[in-house]
Amino acid sequence: MSERAAPFYCPYCGEEDLEPYVTEEESYGWYCRSCARAFRVKFLGLGVRS
Repeated sequence: MSERAAPFYCPYCGEEDLEPYVTEEESYGWYCRSCARAFRVKFLGLGVRS
């Protein structure tokens, strides 16, 4: 399994112009150059539908 999975497109504008986003507080995230938004994608876990 990889260290982190890369999103294929921005969840806000749908563009594919993404680059890794690193700050002093956070070591992971993504930055969209098209809409200038930074975001994180977090895996919550597996579950079963009830």
